[in-house]
Amino acid sequence: MNPEKVVFGFFIVLSLTLNFGFFVGEIDDPVHHNVYELFAVLIVNIIATLLKFGDRSQLGAVLLSTSLVAVLQLVVAAVVWMWVEHISGSGLTPSAMASIVSLSGGAMLANIISVVLLIIETVMLRR
Repeated sequence: MNPEKVVFGFFIVLSLTLNFGFFVGEIDDPVHHNVYELFAVLIVNIIATLLKFGDRSQLGAVLLSTSLVAVLQLVVAAVVWMWVEHISGSGLTPSAMASIVSLSGGAMLANIISVVLLIIETVMLRR
């Protein structure tokens, strides 16, 4: 067993499951979506992205691109949350929450693609 692959797979799957946990709930209800969970999703996705930088294969490039998409969408979601809570003065409206959750949903789709690619790569390995 390769410990590097275990850590790599762990962070990819953890980023998907955390993202799913944040995404689930009524899209416009802030009670169903925790800011700390969004922060955790962002941090785990950044770690997963950093772990993908070492792979030089074509599949590794696609995995890295999906992670970059997920991180970009999660950063934008966090910036929107910060903007509406601390700068705009309008507070966390249902419309703003729907935008944040939608961005998280896009990141979750990128994470799903990463997990599917990881499964494909694992199945293709020959012993």
